[in-house]
Amino acid sequence: MNLPAHGARDTIAAVATPPGRGGVGIVRVSGPAAPEIARTLLGHLPQPRFATFATFKNAGGEPIDQGLALYFPAPHSFTGEHVLELHGHGGPVVMDLLLKCALSLGARLAQPGEFSERAFLNGKLDLAQAEAVADLIESASEASARAALNSLQGAFSRRVQALTEALIRLRMHIEAAIDFPEEEIDFLADVALQESFRSLEASLATLLVEAHKGSLLHDGMTVVLAGRPNAGKSSLLNALAQRDSAIVHERPGTTRDIVREQIAIDGLPLHVLDTAGLRASQDAIESEGVRRAHAAMARADRVLLVVDDAAENTNAIHILLKELPTGLSVTVVRNKIDVSGRPPGLIAAGETGLPEVAVSARTGAGLDALRQHLKKCMGYETAGQGAFSARRRHLEALERAQQQLASGARQLRARRGELAAEELRQAQHALGEITGEFTSDDLLGRIFSSFCIGK
Repeated sequence: MNLPAHGARDTIAAVATPPGRGGVGIVRVSGPAAPEIARTLLGHLPQPRFATFATFKNAGGEPIDQGLALYFPAPHSFTGEHVLELHGHGGPVVMDLLLKCALSLGARLAQPGEFSERAFLNGKLDLAQAEAVADLIESASEASARAALNSLQGAFSRRVQALTEALIRLRMHIEAAIDFPEEEIDFLADVALQESFRSLEASLATLLVEAHKGSLLHDGMTVVLAGRPNAGKSSLLNALAQRDSAIVHERPGTTRDIVREQIAIDGLPLHVLDTAGLRASQDAIESEGVRRAHAAMARADRVLLVVDDAAENTNAIHILLKELPTGLSVTVVRNKIDVSGRPPGLIAAGETGLPEVAVSARTGAGLDALRQHLKKCMGYETAGQGAFSARRRHLEALERAQQQLASGARQLRARRGELAAEELRQAQHALGEITGEFTSDDLLGRIFSSFCIGK
């Protein structure tokens, strides 16, 4: 892999704590000039990995601040380079003076995410772990923080590496059969080889499901509110958002376009889309709204099918379900229970065979049960010791690997060993993109540019 255009032989510096005032602020320096910068600022090179109280001085010997200095010689540091950390008083003026002093002594200002990028380039972290650093800092809930920490500690990477090693073993077996075609034994028909394929496909499918939950904890879940006109979709959106986001009126067809609202449930991000009522209409604008509703449902992580519990029976709901795009994750929300008299709460498998939640958007009854259900759908309850954070690019890579593996299995059954081996190679390449084994510099630039400076 090529190094970034600026190179990694220079020394970088940045304020590693958030802007503003605080009791403590940290300036971080990484690179070959860090020891010399330490000698100038502190008058000596601190003992490695010991907190040393010192007076920080500029190049002219004038005191700037007093605080703790930490020195980590290469390669035993976060970046794998010489690293100096100055823990001073957290005022913006003090931090700026310390940073300017480091820059005047040969460092340059770090780019966003450059410390983590150097840790990756120097083999201290793989790419999934480096991304987990940002995910941990940006965590909005305890569950997402635990998942990010697990990824940082390598839980996700180990699973990917185990799949990669299994892929390599399969490739070796198949390529050996290709290299020795004169052997009388048909290695490609080996039952154990077929079983290895099935086992690998099952392991990859399991990892994809778990990664999807990790992605929801990181990126949030997109939920589409769908249903007939006047079922109370807009009222439910307003109740979940706790403000008047959508217009509510007794006249059917009030919502024509998609109304988007971002809310948080115990820190977990939820992207809620209110859509036009599903019905046939001669109105061109309303028909376009229905078309957009179907398009939004096809892209959603979950659809909340909102029905008027006082007016729509189970048969009517089944008819409505048949109108939805196939392959959706659907929860039936029985709204207006203040009229129907149904008790509020979650029904794990209701009359429709789907999870159902009985609510009243008007009174708020049952909304807590709906929130708990949505949290569970996002993986909140399963975000324990084994959960890990994942990103959309990880899901895409796993899905490509799954497709390549399935194609390889088909080629193997047809005794086309060369094509099966090539499909496995492509699957291995897709998995390698997750950890950074096969990653373009453009992708690295996009990933690390989203990090904060000093991270």
